[in-house]
Amino acid sequence: MFHEIHCLSRTSRVHIGMPLVLRYLMFLCSPCVQLVAPDPAEIRLLRGHKLSVTCLVITPDEKYIFSASKDCSIIKWEVESGKKVQKIAGGRKGTEDRHVGHTAHILCMAISSDGKYLATGDLNKLIMIWEAATCKFLYKFTGHRDAVSGLAFRKGTHDLYSASHDRSVKVWNVAENAYVETLFGHQDVITGLDCLGRERCVTAGGRDRTVRVWKISEESQLVFHGHEGSIDCIQLINEEHMVSGGDDGSVCIWSVNKKRPVSRVKQAHGLQGRAGLEQPFWVSSVAALHNSDTVASGASGSHNSAVQLWKCGQGFRGLEPLFSVPVTGFVNSLKFSNSGKFLVAGVGQEHRLGRWWRTKEAKNGLYIIPLIRQNTEQELEQ
Repeated sequence: MFHEIHCLSRTSRVHIGMPLVLRYLMFLCSPCVQLVAPDPAEIRLLRGHKLSVTCLVITPDEKYIFSASKDCSIIKWEVESGKKVQKIAGGRKGTEDRHVGHTAHILCMAISSDGKYLATGDLNKLIMIWEAATCKFLYKFTGHRDAVSGLAFRKGTHDLYSASHDRSVKVWNVAENAYVETLFGHQDVITGLDCLGRERCVTAGGRDRTVRVWKISEESQLVFHGHEGSIDCIQLINEEHMVSGGDDGSVCIWSVNKKRPVSRVKQAHGLQGRAGLEQPFWVSSVAALHNSDTVASGASGSHNSAVQLWKCGQGFRGLEPLFSVPVTGFVNSLKFSNSGKFLVAGVGQEHRLGRWWRTKEAKNGLYIIPLIRQNTEQELEQ
């Protein structure tokens, strides 16, 4: 597993003996390679959920996408064909004892780095564990006292971290069907969670306006401040940096070594509303292409929502806009494929965490956005 990929200089060459994935990621980091906006005709929309898509994951081999929705269902899609492979239907409220699946809005999901386990969390405080290959239900975890809002597997392990509106973070061992421990610290509902390979995770604390890094083995936490409103989403870029977004319209880049953002873009997706009463578009989702300088943010608003691609500056100071992809509705989830060849946006008529307003013209579904790169100086040596 490679945790740090360093950018090539303009005169660098990729060695033939390197693993293909490493060669490709180094190519992406080259300063002479630039992302360009895809042809709108190349963006695919996959539809199958009746209500808003709330979360999604891409399998490590990039062959499949799992998505979940407020309709309580889970759909497994084939990336190449765009067809449904399997659907786990949602159940009605009150059928929890006999229905295999969720009976409340699914808010989050995660897949283990070996592609073996899929975890999903819902408004009913439940975490369900599935066999990803077959969509077979394995077991459920209970213990949270409110909605489960964030899930992430530690890379290279079957350790699962969960976050909840009960303000706690819990640690589970999925392979052993075991609860490990609970951590406390946030002063408001936790809205998002992420982790990579280290025994730590990061969380967004909603209206307590803090980002926290939890050092699991030390049972300690680092607290970061910088947003002016609710922090609704967070993703790690690498083991040392992360990106967050909130309803103040800002996208922030953080270093684990600094308590304030190293970079912040206010009104990242512009303003909406009548003259004199403008408000920023909420940043409802963020994503990062791991160990690179590419991040994405998704806006939610009544009109003119978009997925925005950004390039981090030197030392992650500064964010340069690359291009945006217009969508209609709430961009509730964003995920890059491991190789960086495509980005998937989960979109709905409503926000993932509430029903503050509804965009009727939005289509509940997944947008698969190809990531096109132009090499301004040289082609990757074969």
